[in-house]
Amino acid sequence: MAPITLGAVAAHFGRDLERSVAKVIGIVESARRDGVDLLVFPDASLGGYIGDLRSPDLTELPPVLATDGPEIAAIIAAAGAMTVCVGYAEVADGGLDAPRSGYNSAVCVSGDGVLGTHRKVHQPAGESIAYTAGDRFAAFDTPVGRMGMLIDYDKTFPEAARAVALDGAHVIAALSAWPASVTDRASRLPADRQSRLFDLYDAARAAENQVVVVSSNQTGVMGSLRFLGQAKIVGPGGEILATTRSKGGMATVTMDVEAEISRARKVLHHLAERRPDTYTSSTPAGTDPVPAPQTLPSV
Repeated sequence: MAPITLGAVAAHFGRDLERSVAKVIGIVESARRDGVDLLVFPDASLGGYIGDLRSPDLTELPPVLATDGPEIAAIIAAAGAMTVCVGYAEVADGGLDAPRSGYNSAVCVSGDGVLGTHRKVHQPAGESIAYTAGDRFAAFDTPVGRMGMLIDYDKTFPEAARAVALDGAHVIAALSAWPASVTDRASRLPADRQSRLFDLYDAARAAENQVVVVSSNQTGVMGSLRFLGQAKIVGPGGEILATTRSKGGMATVTMDVEAEISRARKVLHHLAERRPDTYTSSTPAGTDPVPAPQTLPSV
């Protein structure tokens, strides 16, 4: 494939759905004029994220949307030839009358329609109070090549990125609403422990799978959460090619994704050299070697 331009957005998206949709469309149209081929928005771009990770207020949850609803349709219309990934709260399988609000989801679209979807699998702290967890990871084909999506805490788990890489993804879009630590907040965002982990996971997931990671994140404040920004493009060697740091903006890189991945895998091909027959536990079936935490983890 020819070189393509990848873009990762760091921006604030609040609870006002109409304003969020208009903001996304405005950024899409601007990026399209600038020649961006793949644009990745943060998690919860359409209607914002929950305001408290430990005790979410169930009366103040983000609005739930249908994948085939008018909001996603408006983004499809704006995308044209671009590939766009955006996060939102997806209506539950049982509809608006379901007991929980739905899923923390992401959708990937182009002007041709929906290309792929993902429901966040791994839930930090009290997020399970607000959302139902997804149950799978899968890659899908797009105009910019085969790719997969992760939603913030998903990228903490190597198995998540590995699953989509083994399914053929050469680009992983990591959409986040990733805040600074809520238990040990630093005075400066770059010094926050979650800031370090956010960058570490992006680099590790790219390097261990030898893929490109396009990582977006929210900025600003929602309830008690202060988001980190730090949108970035990471190459298949784990090198950060462009970043917004803690500010809002868009990180962009033009690259031949297939050529870069082929070069990274020329001598050492991590996926081909795995030894899955050795990755077994001596723990008897049906038992958990890691005890469940008795208190909420430090986040």
